[in-house]
Amino acid sequence: MQQIINNNILPDEQGFFGAYGGQFIPDELKEEFKRIEQAFYEAKDDDNFNRELNYLLKNYTGRPSPVYYAKNLSEKYGNNIYLKREDLNHTGAHKINHCLGEVLLAKRMGKTKVIAETGAGQHGVALATAAALLGLECDIFMGEVDIEKEKPNVNRMKILNANVIPVKSGSRTLKEAVDEAFIYYMDNYKDTLYAIGSVVGPHPFPMMVEYFQSIVGREAREQFMEQTDTLPDSIIACVGGGSNSIGLFGAFLNDEDVEIYGVEPLGRGEKQGENAASMTYGKDGILHGFKCKLLQDEKGNTLNAYSVASGLDYPGVGPKHCYLNDIKRVKYVTADDTEAINAFYELSRLEGIIPALESSHAVAYAIKLSKTQKNKNILVNLSGRGDKDIDFVLNNYKKI
Repeated sequence: MQQIINNNILPDEQGFFGAYGGQFIPDELKEEFKRIEQAFYEAKDDDNFNRELNYLLKNYTGRPSPVYYAKNLSEKYGNNIYLKREDLNHTGAHKINHCLGEVLLAKRMGKTKVIAETGAGQHGVALATAAALLGLECDIFMGEVDIEKEKPNVNRMKILNANVIPVKSGSRTLKEAVDEAFIYYMDNYKDTLYAIGSVVGPHPFPMMVEYFQSIVGREAREQFMEQTDTLPDSIIACVGGGSNSIGLFGAFLNDEDVEIYGVEPLGRGEKQGENAASMTYGKDGILHGFKCKLLQDEKGNTLNAYSVASGLDYPGVGPKHCYLNDIKRVKYVTADDTEAINAFYELSRLEGIIPALESSHAVAYAIKLSKTQKNKNILVNLSGRGDKDIDFVLNNYKKI
């Protein structure tokens, strides 16, 4: 049975949200993961830890990030569309929220190094930033395809003194980056913390990352109420692994009148290997040490995922998302590459805000939703800015 504390759904003692999550890891890692879980529980209740984290979130990251009324977008599409501006955080995305927490936790545990996977590079940049600030070594595993696609973020990581390790196996994207990071971690966990970049992986990582990202929803709910004296009719966020979305959703789960949409990447379409919509097309399976909805072929082999947004092309999804889908609290929908690219340009040209391609999926669904309903209040999590994507979009999508 799920624990509900302070109106938040928590995993059970084995790390499961309903049928999803858990800890499918080698026995030699189980004691280490118990230490991580214990250190996390102690840290989150420690005044000194929270004082340092909150100081950095406010004075280093720049929180609270504002909620902005997108007037021009709203007038064109007939709804009141608001943006939670996580793109304005230091490093340009929501990822810095949990990276600061994870690196502070690593220091507390006496680790000297943090490692991570990255797709779009935003998690890599955020972790490299936090590691530089707090004095830890940092290795980032990144697929060769994504290294070529996201050169601005690769250069940022290198400037920040992170060691960017190219991953050459498989599709050379996010899944393989996670594979390689886990292989390295198996041999180096005594002095290293694997700072997982989303609400995925073995327990306690989905719970930990959600905890550090929950500030997004808490801020957004309060800010929206201050501006409108009401709650939004709908909230929308993109879903790959699912950290930005779970961060937003948590504060609204008990508001039954608020519709919640998680937008998955449909990529080029419904064909196998052409999308990364794990919730929509996946089947139950185990990936990277946890159970989730997973893109698989008829024999149960994990499929390659694809999205125009590198940060979304993961074949699985966070276990809490799977649970929220089961209980029908969140509606998981899709936006394809073309819709995301159109939204990328639309927000840029109407509001002067260039969104990350990941966030563009959420904007795209807000536009799609606006074709079926009018005069509603819609809150979109703008999880990141599009600096990293500009060259790629201009080189590949000059016309829309």
